[in-house]
Amino acid sequence: MTDVLVIGGGVIGLATAIALSQKGANVTIVERELCGRGATWAAAGMLAPEAEKLEGDLLSFGIRSRDMYPQWIANLMRLSGQDCGYWCCGMLAPVLSESDRQAIAKHPQYISLEESRQRQSGLGESILGALWLPEDGQVNNRKLATALLGAARSLSIKILEGTTVYQIVRDSHRVTHLDTSAGKLQSDRYVLATGAWTRSLLPLPIKPIKGQMLSVFDRDRKLQRVIYAPNCYIVPRQDGTIVIGATVEDVGFDQGNNAAGIAQLLNRAIAVYPAIANMPITETWWGFRPHAPNEIPILGSSDYENLILATGHYRNGILFAPITAKLIAELIIDGITDSIYLQ
Repeated sequence: MTDVLVIGGGVIGLATAIALSQKGANVTIVERELCGRGATWAAAGMLAPEAEKLEGDLLSFGIRSRDMYPQWIANLMRLSGQDCGYWCCGMLAPVLSESDRQAIAKHPQYISLEESRQRQSGLGESILGALWLPEDGQVNNRKLATALLGAARSLSIKILEGTTVYQIVRDSHRVTHLDTSAGKLQSDRYVLATGAWTRSLLPLPIKPIKGQMLSVFDRDRKLQRVIYAPNCYIVPRQDGTIVIGATVEDVGFDQGNNAAGIAQLLNRAIAVYPAIANMPITETWWGFRPHAPNEIPILGSSDYENLILATGHYRNGILFAPITAKLIAELIIDGITDSIYLQ
């Protein structure tokens, strides 16, 4: 029997399983589809606690996790032998209205239109100035997912893909087992990391928020900063791909792209970086973010003594992965709680 059974093989489940394994636990992951797909595959990979305008304790939580990234990525690359596309490229968060410009003009990271254009050429006429956030950056989320899976396999973590969990069977105090498409699965401890699908297994206040996205190809590779505008973000990869996102739609699990969503994203992106108008579209896709109340992830203990929660990361699953994995592993293995977000 395994020490810890992680339900969910997205970035949070994989990262947590790796952290647990590196602390000596025998870990199994159960995932209903393929590990690293779902919201992890659909993301833009931004590491943007400041650009996202997180506040208070959540901002501190995000900055802690962002600061863990260099060492965390180095560990994953050592285990997997794969590059993760980690790039501390900095972000421009442009302002598009005079009222917004006046509101942040005294912000210590505010820069003028002229300075913004020095940081990144080719900005649109709609931009009046920007916040320059040099410590915010990105990781290539799809390369990261592949590296996480490779790292997990290198640690001999058991991975059950294509395995649906029908029910978390529990008595008044403990989880006794999981009923799954592969039969009954048992463990000493369980970690619930099922993202937007959490409510199918446990009555937690998490719902899916759909995001449509697309990518274009920049042959000239002149875009070298993430542009985090008020109503869209533009994320250049080092291979010339530019990721553009994302709609925010409370439509349940309604799948697919539509013309209105993609047109909205393109119009907004072209307004802040006009060169996109002439770039070929290379892909469109969508995903479902796990929204929790106040956009605060649900981490730590549950009503059942051997079930730990790691879900509800909403727009910041990629950003929060290192700190979530560290805290959950410390909670399970060492009994340590050092975060306001661990219940």
